[in-house]
Amino acid sequence: MMIELENISRIRNNQSIDLNKITALSYHAFFDLSIKLFEQESKHCLTYFAYKKDKGLQFIMAVADDENHDIILLSHFLKSSEKQELKSLSETIFALHIFESEIHENFGVDFLNHPWLKPVRFAHNRANKKSQISNYPFYAIQSEELHEVGVGPIHAGIIEPGHFRFICNGENVLHLEIQFGWQHRGVEQLFLDKKHNLQRNILAENIAGDTVIGHTSTFVQTMEALADKQVSEQTQIERALALELERIAIHTGDIGALCTDAAYHLGSNVFAILRTLIINFTQFWCGNRFGKSLIRLGGTHLPFTEEFKKELLEVLLKFEKQFNEMAYVTYHLPSIQNRFDFVGTVSQKQARLIGTVGVSARMSQIERDIRVSHPNFAYQKYPYKTITAEKGDVFARFLLKKKEIARSIAWIRNLMDNYQFEASKTEKPNYNLTLQTNKLAISINEAWRGEVCHCAITNEEGNLEHYKITDPSLHNWKALELSLRNVEISDFPINNKSYNLSYCGHDL
Repeated sequence: MMIELENISRIRNNQSIDLNKITALSYHAFFDLSIKLFEQESKHCLTYFAYKKDKGLQFIMAVADDENHDIILLSHFLKSSEKQELKSLSETIFALHIFESEIHENFGVDFLNHPWLKPVRFAHNRANKKSQISNYPFYAIQSEELHEVGVGPIHAGIIEPGHFRFICNGENVLHLEIQFGWQHRGVEQLFLDKKHNLQRNILAENIAGDTVIGHTSTFVQTMEALADKQVSEQTQIERALALELERIAIHTGDIGALCTDAAYHLGSNVFAILRTLIINFTQFWCGNRFGKSLIRLGGTHLPFTEEFKKELLEVLLKFEKQFNEMAYVTYHLPSIQNRFDFVGTVSQKQARLIGTVGVSARMSQIERDIRVSHPNFAYQKYPYKTITAEKGDVFARFLLKKKEIARSIAWIRNLMDNYQFEASKTEKPNYNLTLQTNKLAISINEAWRGEVCHCAITNEEGNLEHYKITDPSLHNWKALELSLRNVEISDFPINNKSYNLSYCGHDL
């Protein structure tokens, strides 16, 4: 039976749907529809996962339709009595490779003709316990002229563990393979194990320490959708404001870190100081530099006020003046331009093929931005215009972050000029929300790295049955691998930092 797209379930960002209203497809129809959808550049996969249901596996795929500004939901069911193998979508739509690999690792489903069913996280509850990270078979090329360089998993710093295996011909990198899974934290399972919503709220703040606002905002919006809870306009605007402050702070830190890797210590020090200006304001607002305790279910204990507005405008004035001066010098330095220009290039074709999101997509002139395609209330009321770069190299990523900082500041100024903040417009948090039964809810936000996606499913008792998190890094690590091809291995640090992808966002 041929299923037409008009008959497929669609929901908006931050909405829920009855599970029985999601069209159940045969895998043949699921496969064909997926291929048909992803032939269009306006559509990409937000998340694709499976979970145990009755006597089998329930598969859910969420597809972002940027043209119609909604989300398409596809579903199929694989009975435990059936052969646990499916034709791989990744053979045709490579961007789905990571999702199929994760399903294979978790449940043992074989995806026929998948390009490379390698482990994703070495989860504690993986299907094949014999699969051990200690004896993982890294890709190898047999040659007397080539050598391998291993970096990690232990790093000289406080970042999470991850291993980078280079195959080189002299200084030239032929291939880079990145492998995670040394620290699988079981975060998604913890959302089910924790029964109190305050516990879950705090857990969301710790999914990725540099994306507190991005992940926590997405969590609360998902749960509010499950509970059919409407929050005040000001609360929604405050969440977007915090998201833009987080973007400014992290981008500024990344620019400084790239200066460090290029041995430009003046830029490194000044941009680090400027980052501190922003995170210190966040601390002034909520008591924590990274925004912990600010975003809460149903409301907040820490509403934004006119006093905060006055302070923020003064901080932005000081920040912008110093940032623009330092950025002008930095971005015009021949040594910086020579170090970053035409290094680590990912073409638009490659970026689309691997399914990049956020900065990693926009660096290659792909206008993929949730603030525009699936905007929350704040971005509907105060629209944001996406910025892209063309070359897809280190300098493009470096320049794009500078431009996004300027655009975020302009967005905040527009908000400050046109919105009157009052504490009475907000509500206190509500951790006793009653979740609706047999529902699926999905929320997406454009965090500083790119889209963060949370999807939650309830059972017949209204308890969480499944919780799925997709960090933008899951889409983007492959871009870093491609960036290193045919460049010198000494260019790895600047390439790595120009993306600044998340280890813990991957090892959930």
